[in-house]
Amino acid sequence: MPDDLTGEAAYDWLRELQRTDHLRRHGGGDAEMRWASMRGLGHHTPADRFFVRSHTGTPEIDVRTWTLRLHGSGLRRPAEFGYEDLLGMPAESMTAFIECTGNGRSYYTSQQNQRVEGTPWGLGAIGVARWRGVRLSTVLERAGISDAAVDLMPTGLDRPYLHHGHVRRPIPVAKALKDVLLAYEMNGETLTSEHGYPMRVVVPDWVGIASIKWVGDIEVSERPLHSPWDTDFYRLFGLGHPAEGSAPLTVMPAKSAFELPHDARLTVGCDHVLTGRSWSGRGAIRRIQVSTDEGRTWRDAQIRGPRLRHTWTEWECPWRPATRGPHTLMAKATDETGVTQSLGAPYNTKGYLFGAVVRHPVQVI
Repeated sequence: MPDDLTGEAAYDWLRELQRTDHLRRHGGGDAEMRWASMRGLGHHTPADRFFVRSHTGTPEIDVRTWTLRLHGSGLRRPAEFGYEDLLGMPAESMTAFIECTGNGRSYYTSQQNQRVEGTPWGLGAIGVARWRGVRLSTVLERAGISDAAVDLMPTGLDRPYLHHGHVRRPIPVAKALKDVLLAYEMNGETLTSEHGYPMRVVVPDWVGIASIKWVGDIEVSERPLHSPWDTDFYRLFGLGHPAEGSAPLTVMPAKSAFELPHDARLTVGCDHVLTGRSWSGRGAIRRIQVSTDEGRTWRDAQIRGPRLRHTWTEWECPWRPATRGPHTLMAKATDETGVTQSLGAPYNTKGYLFGAVVRHPVQVI
């Protein structure tokens, strides 16, 4: 930051930097959204800000030869559909978040002093988009799903991951028939390669690993299915959990984030509007509370727009800081099931499902 910028000018400079530098890059091509870049931008996350997570990089797929193959004991017959076949089926749209299971992982260390494995995400490994595609239930019906089917497993066409094979994750048939989408558009545009072109799975409210990108194969089975992505990974391990880990992870917990850079500089004695977003895989957000004094007192934020399932809720809260120096902002959400974010998250060695209130530092000058 230039040395001659102070006060609101410094804050505006930092915010503008994060608007134009949309993503924070991690190793292996992974990238997370910068929250300041979403302020005033609207409800949906543009593709250039939407977080990126892949195990082995982005594959190049020729849509002219791409097919979706369905097979297994849970189908009356194998089936195969091309891209144009799927585009010709009844289309539906859904606004939903997709979130990495490790979103917020870094706060296990920075707030709870606990060592965890994996990419040190802040809160930016999430995005909300308007997805358009064909319901998975429609495709399964066309393929002839059996009444005895219990699980299905989409598989991606990216390169195999180590000795584990292609990325794949089972989904119960009941969930698949309820609300899962095979998406070919994102915010009114054809999927980009890094977001799953030509086709991806969208599993609303669930851990991001379930929303397989670059899908090319779906096994449907009359017996439970498993892969390393629900046995070796995406379970809770560590003290307090069985040796084999918890049950496979599904629904994401509630979280809240400020649309503000960490260590943003705010001017003392001036009126500021703190904005942010909260979400939960358990249901719509019903209340958001904000603290500007490290959790000693809380007040309700004003919710902007509708309170819907599968997506985040936008909110704002005015603040006029009276003293200079470091301050800690905090926000906590309550979802429609009545669950409120806690001040601490239960530990697990892989750093999954961090749902505690995040402490957001700012400087008042």
